[in-house]
Amino acid sequence: MQFVSKEDIEAPVAQVFAILSEFETFERSAMRRGVEVQRVDASAPIGAGMAWDTRFRLRGKPREMHVVLKQYDAPSLMRFASHSKGINGDVVIELLALSPRRTRLSFSVELKANTLSARLFLQSLKLARKNMSRRFKLRMAEFAKEIESRCAR
Repeated sequence: MQFVSKEDIEAPVAQVFAILSEFETFERSAMRRGVEVQRVDASAPIGAGMAWDTRFRLRGKPREMHVVLKQYDAPSLMRFASHSKGINGDVVIELLALSPRRTRLSFSVELKANTLSARLFLQSLKLARKNMSRRFKLRMAEFAKEIESRCAR
């Protein structure tokens, strides 16, 4: 199952990438939403190989996920891989400079099931695909506006 969104941001590509590279900000944001986040390699520099262990509740059950930054090519690409019981995920964030002051953010999430229960879970998401896609694109548009406002400061 895949979700894709593209948003244009009124900011230089380097500034947008710098904001997307503030991993501590995203960790704190996830913690405010009830997700336990622990960076595995807290002293390592920002780049490929960074990893996080997360714990959260989804559909009333506790879940654990391991997330690894697989590729980090400033200022254009970040690729994350996540693994949990039964589901693997890939997140790709691409930035394209449309002009010196305009950047296109492409965000792609792909989920793959490894077990029967995970397939059933993804099938339930596919049944609500239209609603999920709409919510995903709406949230990405809000995120792009947030990045724009942070770059304008």
